[in-house]
Amino acid sequence: MGPKRDYFLDVTMVMALCLLWVTHGQKPEVRAKVGGVVEMACRLPLPYAGASVPLHVVEWVRQGFDIPVLMKFGVYAPRVHPNYEGRVSLVRNTVLRVKGLLIEDQGLYECRILLLDKTTDETRNGTWTLLSVTAPPIFSKTPPPVMEALVGNPLSLACVAHGNPPPTITWAKDGTLIEGDKVEFLSGTLSLRAVDREAGGQYECLASNAEGNVTHVTKLKVKGPPVIVIPPKDTSLNMTQDAQLQCQALADPPNMTYVWQREGENVYHIEALKSRVKIMVDGTLLITRITPGDSGNYTCMPTNGLLTPPTASANLTVTHPAQALLMPPQTYLPTGLGGLVSCPVRAQPPLLRVDWTKDGQPLDLAMYPGWTLTSEGSVFMATANDDATGVYTCTPYNSYGTMGQSGPTTVILQDPPSLSVCPRKEYRQEVGRMLVIPCQTTGDPAPSITWSKVGPATRSQYSVAANGSLLLLPLSKDHQGEWVCSVTNRVATVKASTLISVLGTSPHAATLVSVTPGVKQANVSWEPGFDGGYTQKFTVWLKQMSVGDSGEKQEWLSVPVPSSSGSSLQVTGLVPATEYQFSVLPHNKVGTGPFSEIATTRTLNPLPRRAKLEPPTSLSANQSLAGIVLQWSAYSQFLPITGFVLQSRTEQGEWFNLDEDIGANRSVMIVPGLRKDCVYELRLLSRRGELLSEPSPSVNVSTMGMDMYPATSRFLEFVPEPLLAGVMGGVGFLCLALILVLGTVCIFSHKRDQRRRKMTDGET
Repeated sequence: MGPKRDYFLDVTMVMALCLLWVTHGQKPEVRAKVGGVVEMACRLPLPYAGASVPLHVVEWVRQGFDIPVLMKFGVYAPRVHPNYEGRVSLVRNTVLRVKGLLIEDQGLYECRILLLDKTTDETRNGTWTLLSVTAPPIFSKTPPPVMEALVGNPLSLACVAHGNPPPTITWAKDGTLIEGDKVEFLSGTLSLRAVDREAGGQYECLASNAEGNVTHVTKLKVKGPPVIVIPPKDTSLNMTQDAQLQCQALADPPNMTYVWQREGENVYHIEALKSRVKIMVDGTLLITRITPGDSGNYTCMPTNGLLTPPTASANLTVTHPAQALLMPPQTYLPTGLGGLVSCPVRAQPPLLRVDWTKDGQPLDLAMYPGWTLTSEGSVFMATANDDATGVYTCTPYNSYGTMGQSGPTTVILQDPPSLSVCPRKEYRQEVGRMLVIPCQTTGDPAPSITWSKVGPATRSQYSVAANGSLLLLPLSKDHQGEWVCSVTNRVATVKASTLISVLGTSPHAATLVSVTPGVKQANVSWEPGFDGGYTQKFTVWLKQMSVGDSGEKQEWLSVPVPSSSGSSLQVTGLVPATEYQFSVLPHNKVGTGPFSEIATTRTLNPLPRRAKLEPPTSLSANQSLAGIVLQWSAYSQFLPITGFVLQSRTEQGEWFNLDEDIGANRSVMIVPGLRKDCVYELRLLSRRGELLSEPSPSVNVSTMGMDMYPATSRFLEFVPEPLLAGVMGGVGFLCLALILVLGTVCIFSHKRDQRRRKMTDGET
């Protein structure tokens, strides 16, 4: 019984400990609302029930507080924590009563009793009691009732609330729950990355929990530049009508003004327009009594001083009869050269024709060879001579008619400029020296002379002398190239060009670099620049554009160009399907010239490997009553095959095709074309069109005693079939030749006998 009793005692102790642990782990909870009253009982009974209570001290402590919430000794007034002053008291000796509850009162409380009886001096601690204070949400931070934001700026609306349980905060705009990618929510704060016009409205922050909810409303006003709601439209009106171009905008702030421009210029700054325009309060532009010159592009720009104002444009088209504009009093034409007498016209609808007069009479172009009328209505003269002089007027017409004849212009002939001293075709001079290139002319009035360099402008200084000569001092490498002297008067321009070669310099850059790529190589060619007066050599520089396998950045590599290669080089050792950059660097005894422009190319993709046909496998041959049976297995091909080819030979002779059209789906056949009592070697090849595979391993077969095959002589067994066919053909040819020869001899013999008989008869 002893061990059994000990077992039951152990089980009882374990169960008691478990019950004590569970009871200790669960703290009693008291729930109350903010502003209410709560009583927390002390769960420690006083000792000496029924006897006089000894002196003791009752303490209520709160977790996290350094001093007790309440401490009472005997009949003395209790000492209370400052945070609970006037709100706590003891009832029924040990029960803590708290009124006017605050949400901050929530926490763990414990009752402690200290016995002052010296014979039984001890302190008793109760269990912790959890005071949970529930409260509806209360805002601790809200945005102002009205907010303003500038278009494009970020915006944050912070809304923070407290309560128990912790409240949930949601946002709504104009009564609709806010969602989407344009807004962000973080701890109750609503954030907009960039405010736009649609962001304006009434925002509502709602904080709610199980105890209630509370709402805060903020009105957001978005400030920004105006927004054009009615843009101007393209308008077409007849001359003398009034034009109205509408333009309306909305803005906040609404202190808005409208600015109208024509072709980028304020309409009030245009002399011909400012007296006839007016901008209405609603932004409409009014133009009274429009004229042909009022046609153009008009732009409306409302502004309120914020950010960049918007714009909207429209075209105003004024339809009118064709109008001849101001003609120059004199028109100068170059003697002996082509000349043009223009008629400045404005027409809407487009021009139909132009009538000309010369010296008061209608101009008949047919009377003047080489005179034509251009599509713009101008008179073109292939060669201006004395016939061209006179007074001209023009009258333009369109579908609306004409607004009248132009003013007169007098055509005057003048000799074109001519060069009295021309520059040579080429000048070669050492660098650092002075070079003077003449270019002189005569005329009244004297023509103007200018010099210019063809291609990129020179960075070095040059000057033009009073007599028109080009002065280069000191001559520099940058002066190298083609120069043009232009002589101009009011009727024509004459040009003369020359080439300047500057000697004693490093070479000039190569041009026209081209690259023809291959798979692993590239052919680089170029046009050499001027060599500076010395023999120049070249180096081709190249760089692989893509990153290498090691991930390192590729560097430029140089390849010298052999003198025998001239101005081209084949660069080898490149990577297929890779982009490369190429540049050519010239150099001579003076130094190195500049790099050429970089040429970029990509090497070609590697050629795909031609699919290789595989021969049949497992070739075997057996005798049967029908003949030699050949069997095989078809190899799985990358490309489908179209058939098989059967070849044979005897005694290590040449291979011959026995069957060239064996179906691709066959794997067994009776071998044709064999002869009795022979030994053959057979093999198969796969075929795809004209493409043949390697032959399969061969097999040996014998037709000894097989009567289904035709017999052959022993001699013919040793003669190859092609040789036998050749011999037979030769024998036949010889026989035919012999017959022909014998026939010919017989014919000639017969004729000779006839001649003899005739001769004998004649003698008789």
